Amino acid sequence: MFFGGARIAAFPRHYPGPKDFAKLLEAMDRARIEKISKALADKTRLMIFEAISTQKQMNCGEIVALRGVTPATVSHHLKILSDAGLIQCRRHGQFVHNTVVPKALAQYIQALTRLAQGKRPSKN
Repeated sequence: MFFGGARIAAFPRHYPGPKDFAKLLEAMDRARIEKISKALADKTRLMIFEAISTQKQMNCGEIVALRGVTPATVSHHLKILSDAGLIQCRRHGQFVHNTVVPKALAQYIQALTRLAQGKRPSKN
């Protein structure tokens, strides 16, 4: 697949679907807290997450245009954000639209608050 004259990496065939996200959102255990923290710790991923958060949805090409990173890099970071449950990717034709999962971020904040209060992460 080409984008602006450059070859871009094809998107993986499997993106987490609604059932996958339901499992992720059931409980915010320590491993999930660590996964989200690592996903947001990278400055490029944080910029991508912020860009998607400001829009209803964004595709890879839109993120590349805004952030000045290569399509392969964007694709890699989107996969990590998706695996952490922070964004949801939905294929529509040849495009994959990325949206933020607000409930995941809210649960993450709640879990960090519990940790800061000396409590264990909840098993909602």
